[in-house]
Amino acid sequence: MRAVYATDLSSAIDTAIDSRVCLKCLGRYGIKEIDLITVTSPNVTTGMPGSDIGSRTKKGLERQKTQLESEGFTVNTHVVRGTPHRRINGLAEQVHADLIIAGSRGQSPLKQRFIGGTVKNLARTTVSPLLVQRIVRRDGSPEVANKHLFQRMLYATDFSENAERAFEQFKRTRTATHEATLLHVAPPERRAGGEEVEDAEERLESMAESLQEKGIETTTMLREGEAVEEILAAEDEVDPTTILLGGRGRSRLRRLLLGSTSEDVTARADSNVLLVPPAR
Repeated sequence: MRAVYATDLSSAIDTAIDSRVCLKCLGRYGIKEIDLITVTSPNVTTGMPGSDIGSRTKKGLERQKTQLESEGFTVNTHVVRGTPHRRINGLAEQVHADLIIAGSRGQSPLKQRFIGGTVKNLARTTVSPLLVQRIVRRDGSPEVANKHLFQRMLYATDFSENAERAFEQFKRTRTATHEATLLHVAPPERRAGGEEVEDAEERLESMAESLQEKGIETTTMLREGEAVEEILAAEDEVDPTTILLGGRGRSRLRRLLLGSTSEDVTARADSNVLLVPPAR
């Protein structure tokens, strides 16, 4: 399996790549080959007199490549110009990537999590499953929020076709996942025309049984309210290492997990997020 790893060559991404635990989790997911990509501005000319941008970029990529290779990955490096999310998606399509990995960092004084424009745009447009790896700053230094990427999974579903596609990710994370919480959020009663999935509990239990057969300790959770707020409330309650959900899911009964829901969860969650796009 192959992953495209987006890097801005910052110390934050160095921290993620230097984490042996994180890299072992990617290996257990099945990743063997990594395409390390950095996207520079089309307005920057590396050959300008006095500019050492090209040299610094090369050294930064080589440093990260060496670390990844030391953990057994085959690594290709790419330096391209253009709009980051478009070039990242373009490479993912070109190499038939099974996963795109992007780091997310930053925190406002109001303790609301923010993600950069690149990750936000990737969450909206990704052509492959997207792993947003949360990087936080503690004691002035960047640190990976959850090193065991897939150890505790919170899976949010509206039972749409794309939510079912997201559930298939457990086949890849099964050797790394110890615990899973399966969550369905019913629309609030006050919402006009809000339609509930009448057999939601039974469907969750059926999925839970399939994971328990794989040795994953699984619980189910039903909540009612606005999808984003309830998913984040569940995150506070169960403390997952990664939230798993489908992007732009649309159920047969009613569109519950809106495109903006997956993007808002990706932006506001404290955990890593594994976002699965619709089939193309």
